[in-house]
Amino acid sequence: MAVTILQPPVNADTLAQFRAEGKSRLRGSRWIGRKITAGRGGLAMGGGDGQKQRAMVQIRLPQPLSFAQQVAIFSRLAEANPTPQTELEFTNPFTLVVAVALSAQATDVGVNKATKGLFAVADTPRKMLDLGLEGVTEHIRTIGLYRQKAKNVMALSRILVEDYGGEVPDSRAALTGLPGVGRKTANVVLNTAFHFPAQAVDTHIFRVGNRTRVAPGRDVDEVERAIEDNVPARFQQNAHHWLILHGRYICQARRPRCAVCPIYDLCPYEEKTA
Repeated sequence: MAVTILQPPVNADTLAQFRAEGKSRLRGSRWIGRKITAGRGGLAMGGGDGQKQRAMVQIRLPQPLSFAQQVAIFSRLAEANPTPQTELEFTNPFTLVVAVALSAQATDVGVNKATKGLFAVADTPRKMLDLGLEGVTEHIRTIGLYRQKAKNVMALSRILVEDYGGEVPDSRAALTGLPGVGRKTANVVLNTAFHFPAQAVDTHIFRVGNRTRVAPGRDVDEVERAIEDNVPARFQQNAHHWLILHGRYICQARRPRCAVCPIYDLCPYEEKTA
């Protein structure tokens, strides 16, 4: 059986294209019409018995851009935005942890609206515990999954008070041990609060890293490692800020705004828009 090679990012557009071409590419194959989903290392084809098989489609990563190309791209991004900042509003490492944890499946704008009142009355773990679960819930009820997030905020605040003297630890392992804090959140805190060049990879950075070949990867972990391995050290501190803002406002998912892109002539992405 032939193996189809796809290059990332394997997103909704890629899957739609693959399905659209399936009849001509896979004519006579028992795979036609089966559900296709993205996964690490390839695409999974839904089997007739409901199980997934990974026999036909593999993902071959392109080579990352050269050192000189990386320098050129990040120099342009730095010139356009010399001091990139997170768009989440916070006042200290604790409020940053809370804001980033709340931002899962929510917009920064929505989180900022909710935390404005919350942080005015509870900007430390002890104050958050004093506010109580009901008080936290009431402040963040406009955010998706607010009930579970409120429970996480209370739980992480208690751990910070009891185990860390009310301070936010500057260790990825300690941070990811807090309820509601994953690797991405921990990396944001390490980078923004403690000025450690950690790379917090979200869907925007995953897309931009693959489109530009700054940091090709099959998943967010591979993209994170690719940024660390390939982006010159002088740009590491701000790399994830530049990439996320570029993905959010310029290199958008459905229709990238190539006409106003500061790295248009340096980007190898083939499907540029006018």
